[in-house]
Amino acid sequence: MLLITVKENESIDKALKRFKKKFERTGVLRELRRRSAFTKPSVARRNEVIRAVYKQQMQEKENF
Repeated sequence: MLLITVKENESIDKALKRFKKKFERTGVLRELRRRSAFTKPSVARRNEVIRAVYKQQMQEKENF
């Protein structure tokens, strides 16, 4: 549970902005989106390999 204490003479907008930052850092929304649809382990592994190959190609391009 996130607790945000509103300081004296602090606008609600600033307090809301602090709340949003804290909420984003917890990763709750990211985890919810990840869990919303099931991906088979084989598909997840394949995507991971594709991402790794892409990153490696980008690094090779950068070195030249």
